[in-house]
Formats: sequence, C-alpha cells, structure tokens
Amino acid sequence: MSKAGTKTAATAAANLANLLPTGTVLIFQALVPSFSNNGDCVVANKYLTLPLIACCSLVCFFSSFTDSFIGHHDSKLYYGIATFEGIYLFNDCDCNDGNGEEELDHNQRAKYRITVIDFVHAFASLTVFLVFALCSSYVQDCFFPKAGANEKQLIINLPLGVGILSSFLFMIFPTKRRGIGYGDIRCF
Repeated sequence: MSKAGTKTAATAAANLANLLPTGTVLIFQALVPSFSNNGDCVVANKYLTLPLIACCSLVCFFSSFTDSFIGHHDSKLYYGIATFEGIYLFNDCDCNDGNGEEELDHNQRAKYRITVIDFVHAFASLTVFLVFALCSSYVQDCFFPKAGANEKQLIINLPLGVGILSSFLFMIFPTKRRGIGYGDIRCF
C-alpha cells in the first residue's frame, strides 16, 4: 500500500470516530462515577447525574452540526456551526460581519446549510450516547437498582442493535461535514 493510500485509510478511520460520540463518552465516563457516587445514589446524586446525561446529550446532538473549512484569503482553518442560512463561525476574529463573509461568498455559504442528513446523524449520535449512558453500571445502579431479568437482557443486547443501526445509517446517509476534531480536511 502506498503512503497516500495509507494516509487516506488512516484519516478515514480516524474520522469514523468523529461520527460517534467518543469525546462525549470519555467526558461522561470520567464524571459519572463521582456524580453518581459509584452507583450508590442518594437524591443529590440523581440530581447531579441527570443533568450530566442531559448536557452530554446536547453536546452529542449539536456536534453533528459543526463544520470547518480553510479560508480562501488567509488559508486559516475556520470552525463553525451550520445554520439554516449557512455557517456561523466560532473563530473568525478578524471579521467585520461576524460570519466569515470575507472568506466565503454567498454560494459557498449555501453549501454549509443544515440538511436532513445532519438531523439523521445528530439523532443517531444522540441515540448511541443515550444507550451507552443508560448501559453504564453507575447509571443502572443509581436509577434502576432492582432491574429484573428482562431489563438485564435488554441492557445487554440494546447496545449491539443500536450500534448496528447507527452504523447502517451513517453508511447509507454519509455526511460531508468536517466538524471540530477531524483530520486533515485538505484530503477530502
């Protein structure tokens, strides 16, 4: 395999992780033991764990709408979030208009608008995260301490089913978004 082929394959594999909520899962895994008191919850722990799940869910959902591009005038990498009118930039410090108009003309901005595929990816990513969060032993012990055999079978098999379904959706409905954290966007 050539160097270019190896680089393309490695970049594609790395970008697959961007379709899934890996960063959000890492944050959740780091915080949930403390917030849930290792699954031995009192009411205060439940009030801490639920907002953690909600905040991580929102991050998962909205990260599907992030995008990036290289500016035409300064070759700087710009990050933003897609809107119904184009892209709103996070790091356009030298702008006059707040939206990167000097880097993108109106036709280029149109290709960064929110599409139906963005919502498919957002809901699939959100579902993957919620299943992962609910299958965490800390969350189970905190919110479902007396789960029966049926619930345990559901918890065992649900992640596999959701993983296959979301992978299928990501394959059938590919996205052109290059959100925050993607590899070298010049390869695409």
